[in-house]
Amino acid sequence: MKVDVAIIGGGIVGCATAFRLIGRPSVDRLVILEKESSLASHQSGRNSGVIHSGIYYRPGSQKAENCRVGRKQLIEFCEAENIPFEICGKVIVATSEDELPLLKAILDRGIQNEIKCRFIDVDRLRELEPNANGIAAIHVMETGIIEFPAVCFRLAERCMEQGFEIRTHTQVIGMTHGAKSSIVHTSGGDVEADVVVNCAGLHSDRIAQMSGAALDMKIIPFRGIYHELRPEARHLCTNLIYPVPDPSYPFLGIHFTRMLDGRVECGPNAVMATGREGYSFASGSLKDSWEYVGFPGFRRMSVRHWKKGMMEIVRTTSKRAFLAEARRLIPTLEANDMVPCRSGIRAQAVSSNGDMVDDFVIIDSKTVVNVCNAPSPAATAALRIGQVISQRVLGRLN
Repeated sequence: MKVDVAIIGGGIVGCATAFRLIGRPSVDRLVILEKESSLASHQSGRNSGVIHSGIYYRPGSQKAENCRVGRKQLIEFCEAENIPFEICGKVIVATSEDELPLLKAILDRGIQNEIKCRFIDVDRLRELEPNANGIAAIHVMETGIIEFPAVCFRLAERCMEQGFEIRTHTQVIGMTHGAKSSIVHTSGGDVEADVVVNCAGLHSDRIAQMSGAALDMKIIPFRGIYHELRPEARHLCTNLIYPVPDPSYPFLGIHFTRMLDGRVECGPNAVMATGREGYSFASGSLKDSWEYVGFPGFRRMSVRHWKKGMMEIVRTTSKRAFLAEARRLIPTLEANDMVPCRSGIRAQAVSSNGDMVDDFVIIDSKTVVNVCNAPSPAATAALRIGQVISQRVLGRLN
């Protein structure tokens, strides 16, 4: 099979990239290669379902810019395609005096990023979230809720209408590179492409290595578990309630999210997974575990963050510990108010010096564009990221 562009990975970033290549004169034949039976099977379908505002991100960073532009593009796409979403807002709640400077720093970033947000006192917090516990908060008006798989499937539908192909059950097992094209070896046969785009998410570093890219990072999988509030406890959360995040850790902490269908979820925590697709302890991979344990960056990161890591392990294995963390935001929450419902895995790139890579990383070669790190808010920003990637693809085709 010969194509102009082959995209590896049928998540929302891969589908958004294909969508951005619709109608381009140099892209007649495009294929998305997805190893699972369905699109959006991993990170795109196992996240909190939040349209992020961009309040946390360093002004001028790719995260901040992609989120700002991508959020607007996502909303416009959903309105045009009649995909349900809701801009309901969220509160970021400080529960102690020592969190106030961090809360102020987040507010300053939000203002610099031109986000509609404001500092609110306890009285206003009680109006927005009557059951939330806090001494002050930020009200972020631009945050929303959505089902990202619906966006992913609609993007794919539009691509197929234009003649692009999607191959599921197709795992990439290697690559061979020529002067003007690459051959992607898959479980379903070879695909020759003028340009290959690596949007493989949890496996992006492995695909990048197949492409010949020199990587100073490795994907470390972090598993997060979610609990769902029972119907009689859903009133405890009106919209979205977030804690003040730990600035040394690239995760937002256990939070409460009202879903579009009225359900309320609590989570996720973040503990190192036993496999890149290890959604439970039983589904771990010894190969994956040995691979990242042998990586110097993993060991350096572990030494640096071992206390936090141990706390997350406890919250994963003990419902009582998980509940205690959730009660920091909603003190009246009881153990029988929530039940475990699902888990997700975040692909966190870690450099060889042990730093958790915080921004988007795209590495190009002559015939391959590697999306090596696409952390949150990648789902919110997918259409913008797809735009950026498509420009790089067209530059190589032309």
